Order: sequence, then C-alpha cells, then structure tokens
Amino acid sequence: MKFSQIIKSESATADTQEGADKRTLPSTVADRLRDLIIEGEIAAGSRLNERSLCDRLGVSRTPLREAFRVLSAEGLVQMQPNRGAQVVALSERDIRESFEVMSGLEALSGELACRRVTDNEVAEIKALTFEMQACHARRDLPSYYRLNRAIHDRINQAADNRLLSQVYATLNLRIQNLRFRSNFVQEKWDRACAEHAEMAEALEARDGARLGAILGAHLKHKGEAVLEELRLSRSSARDAA
Repeated sequence: MKFSQIIKSESATADTQEGADKRTLPSTVADRLRDLIIEGEIAAGSRLNERSLCDRLGVSRTPLREAFRVLSAEGLVQMQPNRGAQVVALSERDIRESFEVMSGLEALSGELACRRVTDNEVAEIKALTFEMQACHARRDLPSYYRLNRAIHDRINQAADNRLLSQVYATLNLRIQNLRFRSNFVQEKWDRACAEHAEMAEALEARDGARLGAILGAHLKHKGEAVLEELRLSRSSARDAA
C-alpha cells in the first residue's frame, strides 16, 4: 500500500467516526508554521513577523497568534511579553542531551514494537519505507522526511506503551527541525536511508535487540551530524568576521 493510500484510508476512517473533531484554522496554521520551522524556511532564533506571516499564509492575526500558542506549548516557539514570538534555538548542550534521550526512547520503541507489532503494521511500515526510498532516489528531502517521520511514529505506536508515546512525542517535536537538517549532507542522508531498510528487516523478523540497536545508533548519528553542522557554521561565521 502506498503512503498516499494509507493517508487516504486514515482520513476516510476519521471522517466516518461520529463526532470527529474538525480541523480548526489555528491548528491548520500551526501545522504550516511547524513545517516551515522543521524544513528550515524559518530559522531557529528567528523572530516571527506577524504581518509578513499573515500575508504569506493568507490569514488574520487572531488565528496566527493562536497558532503561536500551540507551537509554544510544543516547545518550538517562545512567546516574549511585548516582543512577540520567536523560534526556539537550542544550545549545543540542549541538542546533545535531547538526542541522547531520544536515542534511548527510539531504541525502547523498537524493542517493544517487535514484541507487539501486527502483520498489518509491519506491512504498512515496509510500504512507507519503500515510498521513502523512492523520495531519497529523487532527492526530494521534504517528502522523504514526512515519510521518515511517519515510519518512526508508527514504530512508536506499535510499541503500544502510552507513557512512552507521550514522552516520545513531546521531545520529538522539540528536535524535528534538527532531525530534518541532519540529512543536509548527502553521505549522512544516504546512511540514514540505508539504516531505515535495516529497521524494516529487523521489525519484520521481530528482532527487538537488533531493531533497538539500529534505532539507537540512528539517532546517535543524527545528533552527531547536527552538532557537526552547528560547529562548522560557527567556525565559518568567525572566519567571515
């Protein structure tokens, strides 16, 4: 099953549920802003100009400000009294610690998923992996990354541990833009894609130790890539000064 079919199936199921929540304008705006932050179109540390964002997104200031509050609760945006909103910029220590913890959460998700995953969930994750590999071959990073996120989320869901999922989701939102940036170097992106193929194999084999090790190393590599990029950019800035 293709990713588009999976999403359509999920949407159809949601539409048939009685009393299903409707998407609100602020939540839709928050989704768009989140993507812009994750994909680096709005850089970490940037002040969010309400007028330009209203023009860009075609909305008024009220839903935009509500979207800011949503992203603030997620830890992506910082609200400053009388100064507006700003994209959060993590320190080097914040980044290192976040990826260290995320590595452990991903590894635990993989170990538990191998105990509890269903055949249908395995088939879905394999289909998403195939679609993601096709995006990698086309060098379509935004589409690749959306599929990448879906794969990691579904492995976490297959672990079937509510507390783990809550902690995972909270921290994962904080570093989504960094996980995206970790693929900017082609060699590192190629390695990450290869690791995903290994993840799908380990999950299908229900090899929890192997999948946990792959996921833990995968997040460790991503953290190292982000920190390396950060240090290089700071070095370049000093040389240019």
